[in-house]
Amino acid sequence: MSSPVLSLQDVTLSLRGNAGMVKILHGISLNVAEGETLGLVGPSGSGKSSLLMIMGGLERATTGTVTALGHDLTAMDEDALARFRRDNMGVVFQRFHLIPTMTALENVATPLELAGLPDAFDRAQAMLDRVGLGPRADHYPAQLSGGEQQRVALARALAPQPKILLADEPTGNLDGTTGQAITGLMFELSKDHGATLVLVTHAPELAALCDRTVPLRDGLIDAEALAGSQTRAAE
Repeated sequence: MSSPVLSLQDVTLSLRGNAGMVKILHGISLNVAEGETLGLVGPSGSGKSSLLMIMGGLERATTGTVTALGHDLTAMDEDALARFRRDNMGVVFQRFHLIPTMTALENVATPLELAGLPDAFDRAQAMLDRVGLGPRADHYPAQLSGGEQQRVALARALAPQPKILLADEPTGNLDGTTGQAITGLMFELSKDHGATLVLVTHAPELAALCDRTVPLRDGLIDAEALAGSQTRAAE
């Protein structure tokens, strides 16, 4: 059996709040296989987004180890983490996080330029064409609808052809029809590029598209809900 693309071993996360340290995650152990689509589900405050951020090295685990593509993220400094994400990961956020002073084309091309690719703008244009926004390449985020902005964000995340795609509530700010279109596109493009997809979602219909779901509650994997989902999947 091949090694997992992502592996978390006994990961905890504590963050400082107004009343002192607050424990967010309590000893999470989880493996994600190459090419798998994994949905992190659970109520608000269960730790889903925090767990996703730890997978991407955007948040540091307080204790435990996080391994991605055989590399120990917990041992890397910030510069090394940034380089690793640039070369191996794409991230899609609920709020798009586009640079407002850059056009759609520039938003998609910038990570490619930072990676030193000489054909950054050609690749960016091709990816915008792929998500149906080729004619809108010279538009700024403020000139685009929410769904169009999320398409740009998806194009930006996938243009470098990452091995891992992380998505945090990617349809959370979109209406149902637009969200379905973005969902279909995200799964299609991830599969085409052979990326492992991990996403956080509250939407049951989106979670149902994943190969596997991991339910969280109060910073722990909800063993009872996980067993129930596995039983239903086997029936």
